[in-house]
Order: sequence, then C-alpha cells, then structure tokens
Amino acid sequence: MFSTIYIEDEVRRHPRVERLCRRFPQADIVACRRYGEVFNRKAQNFRLQKQKPALILAGKHDRFVLPAPDGYGIGAGHNYYFSHMLNCIYDCRYCFLQGMYRSAHVVLFVNYEDFEPAIEKKIAAHPDQEVHFFSGYDCDSLALEPVTAFVDFILPIFKNQPGALLELRTKSTQIRSLLNVEPPDNCIVAFSFTPGNIAAALEHKAPALERRLAALRQLQKAGWKTGLRFDPLIYEQHYRDSYRRLFEAVFDGLEVNRLHSVSLGHFRLPRDYYKTLRRLYPDEKLFASPLEDDAGIISYKKTIAEEMLQYCRHAVLSYVPEEIFFPCTAPPRRARPLTA
Repeated sequence: MFSTIYIEDEVRRHPRVERLCRRFPQADIVACRRYGEVFNRKAQNFRLQKQKPALILAGKHDRFVLPAPDGYGIGAGHNYYFSHMLNCIYDCRYCFLQGMYRSAHVVLFVNYEDFEPAIEKKIAAHPDQEVHFFSGYDCDSLALEPVTAFVDFILPIFKNQPGALLELRTKSTQIRSLLNVEPPDNCIVAFSFTPGNIAAALEHKAPALERRLAALRQLQKAGWKTGLRFDPLIYEQHYRDSYRRLFEAVFDGLEVNRLHSVSLGHFRLPRDYYKTLRRLYPDEKLFASPLEDDAGIISYKKTIAEEMLQYCRHAVLSYVPEEIFFPCTAPPRRARPLTA
C-alpha cells in the first residue's frame, strides 16, 4: 500500500512505528526532523501524490481535541473533534481536505496515548452534560484501521466515559475490528452516502454504495449504533430521482431503530479551498455547477440549495422520526498553519 514512509526522528523508535515498518518491509524509509518539512513544503504535485501517497509517521504535540464548527453536531450542546490522521486515501473531488492541504500524503500521529488525557479533560469540563466527539473530520475514521489500529485504542477510553459519545465517520468497509468487540453503547458508526451515479463520478477509490450498505447492515446486526450522513448533497439536473433512489436503497432492509442520527447538508467550501480545487481539477464538472460566493463560502445558489435541502429533508423524514434528524450547514473550518 505504501512504498515510501517518512518518519520523524523523535518517533523512530516508537513501538507503533516499528510495527508499521515491519508491516511494509519493502517501503523506502526516509527520515525527517518534523513532518511539516514534507507535508507543508511548497510546489508539491498534489494530483501526482494522490495516485500513490506516502505515509508520514509523526508525533502530535498539541491541539489534540478541538471544538467542532458551529452547526456541526447531532444533538449535544458540546461538540469536539480529534484527528489521529491528516488526509484520506480516498479521492473524493468535493472533499475540503484537497483544498486545505498542500500534500496528498497521509500523516499518522503515533502517540495515541496523548489523546486520552485531552479527551478526559474536555469531558471533565462539562460535568453531567452530554459531550460528543467526532473522529473522521480530517480523515476517514476506518479506511486505514487495519494499518493504524487507532479504533482498537480509542474504544476502551469511551467505554469508561458513559457521559460522552464517539462518532466514527466513514465511507469504508473496514469493519472487521468492530465486529470483533462488544459494541459500546456510546459509539456510533456513521456512513456517508451519495447517489451511485454521483459516487462513481466523484468518489474515486471509495467503496461502492452497495458495499457500504452491506457493511452498515452487518454492523447493525452485530448490535452497533449507526448513523447516516448525506453530506454533501450534490446537485445535478435529475438530483430528485438520484436521491430518491439513494434513499430507497439505503433504507431498504435497514433497522431504523438502530439508527442514532441522520444528517444532511449541501455542498459548501471556503473560497480559498474552492480555488485550490479548481486549479487541481479544472475540467471537473462539479465546479461548473451553479455556484455562488456568499461571504467567502462557495455553495450552490440559494434557491437551489434550499430546494435540495427541502426535498431531501422531506424524503428522509418519510423514513425516520424527526428527533434523530440533524441538518448540517456548517462550512469546513478554515485552514490553520500546521506545526512544522
């Protein structure tokens, strides 16, 4: 999978680093002082790197847990996210990560243990209140789980924190590790979906709709709480038919009583991310859609966005109760300098 592995000097002898080097014995090992020397350098060829990304193994030193953007949540008053990885092995053309990072390489922070006190500190700050944590904001929560084993590490932490809830957001079918453990009552596996024709055009390398649905149903049968994320909604001329078929496919055979939450939101990107994506993919039809700039956020024209949201809301609520439905309109967070 990875033919090149960059390793920060300070984590070279970390047990997880040594395990990963044994997993990829043919990979070229390249030392670096800090991961930013590779990940943040200028004039990188993102599209070329995306074809065969390298793995960067690093240590994280701060910002382990961050506030989720306003409007990004599924019912709690306090929402946070954490990222053990930066970037995704999938190649979804609408993804804000492709507009935010200079590099397509994947960064894995190997010091998992340092996430635990940061999570516990946030929980302690809100005694007797519901706190939600989201994994899968800067990466896919499960796509590299056979390599990282991060979920194996994080689940026991939340088992001991019944007042907190963890969401693992994914397009992946890598669920074997989840099926091997007892499902915690405070963990949700949330799958992202777009219509099959749109996924085929825009979600390169991601598992097909049918495979995601099979994984979702398998988890439900094993007792896991699940979520559905129809975000972003992508406009095309026949979007009503496309989304009607999607909802029919998703809810066919699904155990609605095992759904924790359903959310949807229309396509939206900060202006700078959008400009980067346009430069990367100048021929991409997605960016020829009827878009407009509203205070620095690029999205569909207001009439189109509202029409799509209204139609999809009505359709989704024909399958699920309104109390588990959470529309999301929050834009992705703006880029911040990464520690070099």
